[in-house]
Amino acid sequence: MATRAFVTGAGGFIASHLVEALLRRDWQVTALVHYNSRASWGWLETHHCKPPPNLKVVLGDITDPFLVREALDGCEIVFHLAALIAIPYSYNAPASYVQTNMAGTLNLAEAARKTGVKRFVHTSTSEVYGTVQYTPVDERHPLQGQSPYSASKIAADKLIESFVCSYGLPAVTVRPFNTYGPRQSARAVIPDIIAQALQGNSVQLGSLDPIRDMTFVSDTVEGFIRASEVDGVTGQVFNLGTGEAVSIRDLAHAIFNLLGVSPALVTDPKRVRPSASEVQKLVSNNSKAAKVLDWHPTVTLREGLSRTIEWVRDHPEQYYPGEYAV
Repeated sequence: MATRAFVTGAGGFIASHLVEALLRRDWQVTALVHYNSRASWGWLETHHCKPPPNLKVVLGDITDPFLVREALDGCEIVFHLAALIAIPYSYNAPASYVQTNMAGTLNLAEAARKTGVKRFVHTSTSEVYGTVQYTPVDERHPLQGQSPYSASKIAADKLIESFVCSYGLPAVTVRPFNTYGPRQSARAVIPDIIAQALQGNSVQLGSLDPIRDMTFVSDTVEGFIRASEVDGVTGQVFNLGTGEAVSIRDLAHAIFNLLGVSPALVTDPKRVRPSASEVQKLVSNNSKAAKVLDWHPTVTLREGLSRTIEWVRDHPEQYYPGEYAV
């Protein structure tokens, strides 16, 4: 019998890639997509006209505990990716982040424990580490909320930890670093750089000095799947990152080289985070995921950027170069 999975946030960037990977493995997938007036499935729209028989799409909201409980019924594995994730918008609407990222996680965890799921894969973020005390950063590093977004994710992480300890929820937390690739929104730095560089003589960004660990989406997805399959990992946390560092400035120049262009890099003050909120360096120590999950990222930055460039170039309608997507 095929494994039955429940994926939240399924219309989003990473989650849609995850759903498609599970469908290719012949899993039975129930995908929860945030309700909207267009009845859009987000990035699952390619399945809209003729969904495969092993895909069920539910339009709803993770903040509705009754809908979540009903939609989850009969599923064995939960992949929880529903969240508000834009850091700049969290400065404007912190209450929304509490409601979705904290209360939504509570609703899903409560439904999962009552239905007796076999594995709950919870999505964290490298942003929970804040300004790190050492690099590469491992899972033992203290957590620090330097934005409303990261604070809401820390709370969600700790809530899942409490459900493991209090109720025996078979949960594992994966902590992706900066995932990128086809379908990523204009608010993310890599597609933003690409879209601007393809259509203008200058690229406007925020701070150029922060250093990040960029992981291609197919590698991140494989980490999620490994976390759902490996035995004996309940209650554990796993970093999903490459362990390689690149500054935003160097990242932009790498993209320019691949495109064969040389636009000016311009710092736009409205894109710069508050100084105490900016996280300057996030580089993953992924040795635990390598050892325990047998997870190893395989896509190089150059290859991943090339694939992302090709996708952005083929989908110009998704981007508005020069406009700041919060």
